[in-house]
Amino acid sequence: MPEPLHAKDRYMAGLDGLRALAVIAVVIYHLNSSWAPGGLLGVSVFFVLSGYLITDILLAKKEELGHFDLKDFWLRRARRLLPAMLSMLLVVIFWAALFGRDHLSAMRGDVPAALLYISNWWFIFHKVSYFDSFGPLSPLGHLWSLAVEEQFYLIWPLVLGIALYFGLKKGKLALWMLGAALISALAMALLYSPGTDPSRVYYGTDTRIFSLLCGAALAAVWPSRKLKPSVSQSARNILDLAGAATLVAAGYMVLKTNEYQPFLYRGGLLLLSIAAAVTVAAIAHPAGRLGQCLAWAPLRWIGVRSYGLYLWHYPVIVMTTPSVSTGPVSLIRVLLQVLASLILAALSWHYIEEPIRHGAMGRLWSRARVLVGKPGGIRKASAAGAAVLLVVFLAVFAVYHSPSANPSEQTATVTHEAAPPVNTQPAPGSEPTNVTEQSALGAAHSAEVAGHPAERGLVSGEGITAIGDSVMLDAKSELEKRLPGITVDGMVGRQMSEVAEVVEQLKTDDKLGEMVIIEVGTNGAFTSKQLQKLIDSMSGVKHIFLVNTRVPRPWQSVVNETLEKTAAGSERVTLLDWFSASEGKDEYFGKDGVHLGRSGSEAYAHLIAVAIHDQLKIK
Repeated sequence: MPEPLHAKDRYMAGLDGLRALAVIAVVIYHLNSSWAPGGLLGVSVFFVLSGYLITDILLAKKEELGHFDLKDFWLRRARRLLPAMLSMLLVVIFWAALFGRDHLSAMRGDVPAALLYISNWWFIFHKVSYFDSFGPLSPLGHLWSLAVEEQFYLIWPLVLGIALYFGLKKGKLALWMLGAALISALAMALLYSPGTDPSRVYYGTDTRIFSLLCGAALAAVWPSRKLKPSVSQSARNILDLAGAATLVAAGYMVLKTNEYQPFLYRGGLLLLSIAAAVTVAAIAHPAGRLGQCLAWAPLRWIGVRSYGLYLWHYPVIVMTTPSVSTGPVSLIRVLLQVLASLILAALSWHYIEEPIRHGAMGRLWSRARVLVGKPGGIRKASAAGAAVLLVVFLAVFAVYHSPSANPSEQTATVTHEAAPPVNTQPAPGSEPTNVTEQSALGAAHSAEVAGHPAERGLVSGEGITAIGDSVMLDAKSELEKRLPGITVDGMVGRQMSEVAEVVEQLKTDDKLGEMVIIEVGTNGAFTSKQLQKLIDSMSGVKHIFLVNTRVPRPWQSVVNETLEKTAAGSERVTLLDWFSASEGKDEYFGKDGVHLGRSGSEAYAHLIAVAIHDQLKIK
């Protein structure tokens, strides 16, 4: 996360405004807002800013001193970044120990990875998805981006110093940087596989460094200290137009893209980085008016505190959002989460970041030395040191003595409640995709649940195949009770690609039923192309039922929209709206908000059985 740049002669306040817009987008994304699904793109803007500001500082120091003072540079980075992060880690650990031990167990390996700034590689090697996961979330999942930046801070001064040592001029240097950026973006495109979890290319330093290099290349040809305010009116207009256009383009991507679109990983993030670099260039130029607009005081206030806001917002959101919440998003909760994040960021800035930037560490060390020289000083210093060690020990003890978390074991505890009538009306604003869907979705309202043939085992399940993930597995016994003879194939963690493999195997074994129920999407999104290919592969199946999902994660809406659009395009496909059927029914779910309890399994099986019953009647 870049810091505000206070160069020797200039302070570019507009960059604080841009930083504010970027962190606001990220916060909205983590709040799971449906109107800004591309809010995660704010991280790419941060990367471009970091690349520009750090390279600008390094090149200015090279001109001023004739060399890089690497020790001073790295110490400044450590003083800027470490204290605030350490404070956040300690508070979050103790908070989790007291109020959220499930989160604490998820943090076990994340804490040392965060301290070493290798969170991104830790998540990659341990297959921790940024997108496709549920169960206890780690409040430290957002620190991957700080790891990417810190790795850049460690390596980039060395690479830049070597390039300058061998006499590479700034123009050629910028071209080399852009070439390296293209290689990084190409690596992202080649490693990305559509329809699968993109976390590997999203986390990787190798596949994200192109954004930092775009900013660095800009610094080589657009040094902030050499930009003059006196330019022609036409040049000023071009500067403003380019900056505004690229800022609007970036905003459009935030509003219209999501993390599952192949476009992002096949050039989209590179285009965004180039657009962000143009925006930064327009803001950094003293003749530009865009920088003046973005220097608006409220934006500057947020931008200056953006590092603390980034640090704090994610753990606040993760640890205060209930795992089970089937009703509408609580506006009050969201506002309180935002307010708490802003307050914590302000406290971090006022009491930690700003004092340390102005020499608080040195003053503290001087006071400690004076204290030791006074009578009883050694005892006081020892007591203070012991207190610090005790806090650290307690934090380590809390993390490593928490119960282990295994998301695959977070299945709901089964209770034995009677299943109430299921609300199977379509989601607000959507119409049934065909007559069969209307019949299936309205069945629970047209008869008493207990008396319906589907509830009395009077509907045969022979020739019916149900394929899904752990949610289908949860409902297996209830489905077999209502549809005797049904074949249920559920597996924990199953993705769309695996469903396609199961279908092919069943076809090969001549065991695929005349009716097929597909439930997938609990563990991540998939593309319309993948789903349509799956449906086309079942050309011999008379009718297909697609069950949509309820999972408190960003991909829920992506999955459900894909299912709805695909069902609307075929007469032999029916959408079963589990999302609407389970709305407001927290009692249906276990503590992860995804897997089904007894009443949830009964309601889920009832929805499917009624749809099968009505489809058989139509036949």
